[in-house]
Amino acid sequence: MDGIQESRSTREAARTAAPCTRVEDLIAAVGSLRPDADSASLIDQLRGLEDLKSAVAGLQARISVAFDAAQRRAQGEEGTPSAEQGKGVAAQIALARRESPARGARLLGLAKALVTEMPHTLAALDTGQLNEWRATLLVKETACLSAADRCAVDEELGADSGAFTGAGDREIVAAARAASYRRDPRSVTERASHAAVERHVSLRPAPDTMTYLTALLPVAQGVAVHAALSRHADSLRSDGDNRSRGQIMADALVERTTGTSMGISSVEIQLVMTDRTLFQGDSEPARIAGYGVVPAGWARTLLTDNQADCGRELKVWLRRLYTAPGSSDLLNADSRARLFPAGLRRFIEARDHTCRTPYCDAPIRHFDHIVPWRDGGTTSLGNGAGLCEACNHTKEISGWKSRPRPGARHTLEVRTPTRHTYRSTAPPLPGNDHPETTKADVRRRLRHHAKALKYANLTEPLAA
Repeated sequence: MDGIQESRSTREAARTAAPCTRVEDLIAAVGSLRPDADSASLIDQLRGLEDLKSAVAGLQARISVAFDAAQRRAQGEEGTPSAEQGKGVAAQIALARRESPARGARLLGLAKALVTEMPHTLAALDTGQLNEWRATLLVKETACLSAADRCAVDEELGADSGAFTGAGDREIVAAARAASYRRDPRSVTERASHAAVERHVSLRPAPDTMTYLTALLPVAQGVAVHAALSRHADSLRSDGDNRSRGQIMADALVERTTGTSMGISSVEIQLVMTDRTLFQGDSEPARIAGYGVVPAGWARTLLTDNQADCGRELKVWLRRLYTAPGSSDLLNADSRARLFPAGLRRFIEARDHTCRTPYCDAPIRHFDHIVPWRDGGTTSLGNGAGLCEACNHTKEISGWKSRPRPGARHTLEVRTPTRHTYRSTAPPLPGNDHPETTKADVRRRLRHHAKALKYANLTEPLAA
């Protein structure tokens, strides 16, 4: 402990003697640090660097609040109504921190709460008693309180109270909830009753071609669903079912939700793969929209073996997507329509996979022009981008500009009101690195398609 205190004193003295005036100086100083020789000094270095990370997070919070104020002031001088001032600020913070726009909004909310209402928590962050995640937990647990009550809880759990010493996440959350309830029990109770409004179902990828299907439900409904699945599993297990209890519950959930055996129904899942993977047993991975990369063998099995598992024949539709030889970008297509027609939307979704805003992994909800149609932008594949709803609204804010840029794959450039630019390149399509990229190779493979389709017993749509 004495060694840690000594190292802190040394750092404070160095900070006073030679303050860093630029972020680059701090980065260079960290880059010049080398691991010490003995174990005790290495632990001191780890603790010091952890304190540095917390202090940087506190400074980022202050900078975020200052940037928000500067942007609001500038927007006010431009005549923007007060209700619309501040739009796009969180998105710019997200880009600067290499985070998604949703994460940027949470970071800005955290910064405002720390700087304006929770100075003791901010002080604990500055001194390394809290990290950014635990400060986020405190802000989240006091969100239902008024500004005065939140300040009182912040003072009660302040850095000098010792509440954070040796405390883990759960202990910090419990202390914040208890203090909040003592200050305003009614608001805490109303928050709990209002939580049911936030119920939802989400899907995220898991390893080995699995997914996490998560439902946020009120406690009574969640317990009822789990109890029903448990009773069903226990009943089948007692009748001699060889599946595990968890497997039966998972299968029952899928079958009861989709209404079909094994959960396979006539829903388009958009499995994208090369012709070599489908017909020639190539190992090039495939891709499922909304999930990501899947092994080639697993993709072929999904199209064939699962039909027998369902006990009925399923129609598999093949839609051809052509790429230029030597390129991983889809060939261009355009339309005279103001809105993107269904065919172009399919192309854009297959190409972009998720929202094209840098660092945003949200599902595609809108298909919009990169260069606006009102400014002469064409309704074409090259001028289209798949965006989430929030990012599509953000790009319409004054000062935001987007434009296509040349590249091996489809690339767009985003410019923010502060004139910072960020580039987004479409993810590579399956098979883009395969050596067979000449026109002769493409023509040769296409000549085998009709025969391969007949052999695989696949159904091809009339309008590909």
